[in-house]
Amino acid sequence: MKKCLKNPIFRIISEIVSNDGIPAFVVGGYVRDFLLNRKTSDRDIDILVVGSGIDLAHKFANEIGSDTKVTVFKTFGTAMVRYHEHQIEFVGARKESYRRDSRKPIVEDGTLEDDQKRRDFTINAMAISLSRDTYGEFIDPFNGLSDLMFKTIRTPLNPDKTFSDDPLRMMRAVRFSSQLDFNIENKTYKSIIKNIERIKIVSKERIVDEINKIILSDIPSKGFNLLEQSGLLALIFPELDQMKGVEIKEGKQHKDNFIHTINVLDNISKKTDNLWLRWAALMHDIAKPKTKRFNPQLGWTFHGHEYWGAKMVPDIFRNLRLPLHEKMVYVQKMVLLHLRPIVLSQEEVTDSAIRRLLFDAGDDIDDLMILCEADITSKNEAKIKEHLDNFQIVRQKLKEIEEKDTIRNFQPPISGDIIIKTFNIKPCKEVGILKNAIKDAILDGEIPNKYENAFQFMLKKGEELGLEKRT
Repeated sequence: MKKCLKNPIFRIISEIVSNDGIPAFVVGGYVRDFLLNRKTSDRDIDILVVGSGIDLAHKFANEIGSDTKVTVFKTFGTAMVRYHEHQIEFVGARKESYRRDSRKPIVEDGTLEDDQKRRDFTINAMAISLSRDTYGEFIDPFNGLSDLMFKTIRTPLNPDKTFSDDPLRMMRAVRFSSQLDFNIENKTYKSIIKNIERIKIVSKERIVDEINKIILSDIPSKGFNLLEQSGLLALIFPELDQMKGVEIKEGKQHKDNFIHTINVLDNISKKTDNLWLRWAALMHDIAKPKTKRFNPQLGWTFHGHEYWGAKMVPDIFRNLRLPLHEKMVYVQKMVLLHLRPIVLSQEEVTDSAIRRLLFDAGDDIDDLMILCEADITSKNEAKIKEHLDNFQIVRQKLKEIEEKDTIRNFQPPISGDIIIKTFNIKPCKEVGILKNAIKDAILDGEIPNKYENAFQFMLKKGEELGLEKRT
């Protein structure tokens, strides 16, 4: 395992701990990801010392440079040092016990064995010695290497204790399964189902952090299927859980909107790492249960689900403790507009419709098109090709109109101040009427997006409203 320790960081730490006569080890994700040949987490290094992690962090910082900053988390007995591209966390070996109503442990000093027992999964409980005499020795008391080979998520100890002590580990099991494409061992999975109610003591912030990591995995549907099947989804994201199922009436049925949604999420994940665009994919049909109606002539309808879905976004973000700033507004916009390009792809594409789409989507038009293309989940290959070909026509039209009319994020060339000064009036409803009329005229192609044309149009409309130009 010495090849895992090529980074000079490990030799520096080895010299410090060997001179002090205290054992230290590389543990956790760094070891796991090295053995899996994954480079996603190789910048994060966890160092376990049988002693004070904070003291070791300070000694390491002094060794690499006196101006190196040490960030100390005294409550947890840990410290973090940034060195080049690496983030190195130092922690003292410990054993933990838990109260029933809290996932915050009562911590005591412990041995390497104590620390490995408290780890969430066997694949995260492997360690490599940094002491000079045993440098590179691999310590794997729970057969984590075997679980890596067989792609298995399993707890080191009784899973009921593991998940009851810290229920967030249930979310982590699902997340690792999704990220690594591993399977959760049967006993471990049954324990998740048994202990799902314990998730209620975990903060929303910690839960959504795991949801985000599932969303950002290569095949996020795997994680969401596990959340749904285990019962966790109903507790942490009920709006998404309520989308599942198929209803049949008078021989007509609708598709399972939960399955469709996670398929859309998989589709979009092949095209973008944008977390918030992936969130938009997850929520684009979120209001379908709310808007579902049966019409004997039309079958199942979901009229207005894009509008009601956009209205639901703020409450969902607030409940999950997601950011309530521009990221939420972006997701809301994507949900509201997600049907627009689809409608255009099924009809004759008019310049006016393209201008309005450009105006409403602004700089997010490319993301919107990615979402709409991901929304095609038919099993009919010919139908998929037809939709994608039509979307290419829409994309080409978007490009042509934007080059010609510069509509994206445009502001009408006539402002309210110009209207007020031209007609010598005070702020009133007529100002808004004229501004909207100018905007609509440009978007409908009645006049070019230029000042002089818009000014003459304003004079004509003002006259119709009984306004006289100031002389």
